[in-house]
Amino acid sequence: MPDSCQPSPSKRVRDQVTLYEATDGRQGGTLEGRPVVILTTTGAKTGNVRKNPVMRIKDGDVYVAVASNAGAQHDPAWYANVKAHPVISLQDGAIVRRVRAREVFGEEKSRWWLVAERDWPHFPEYRAKAAGRDIPVLLLEPVEEER
Repeated sequence: MPDSCQPSPSKRVRDQVTLYEATDGRQGGTLEGRPVVILTTTGAKTGNVRKNPVMRIKDGDVYVAVASNAGAQHDPAWYANVKAHPVISLQDGAIVRRVRAREVFGEEKSRWWLVAERDWPHFPEYRAKAAGRDIPVLLLEPVEEER
């Protein structure tokens, strides 16, 4: 990934990422009292580094990223980045790890929706609001470090 980060056009996202990174998630690490993680991706079109907070949804060693965009009719920009460049960084508190994103479908997706909805109760509302848009669910699985 390139070293320089292109700040988000959203002031809320910029401020939250800055605070989160400066305090290892001790501040800026929640949304409505529930934990978030920071995804660092490479722009699908620009190649610029982008950072976005997403809900911290985890089951074992696997994190889940739901591209809900709060139920908007379009996917969040980070989703295209992850599809184009699936190996990303995930910061959970002070820990930064490399993960590989893999979109899930069918029965596997249904299982992970249950995990996601356990950790963020607004997902059913977002799914209804998205009306017709199939919200992507991605597993963020650990990447083995090269020796």
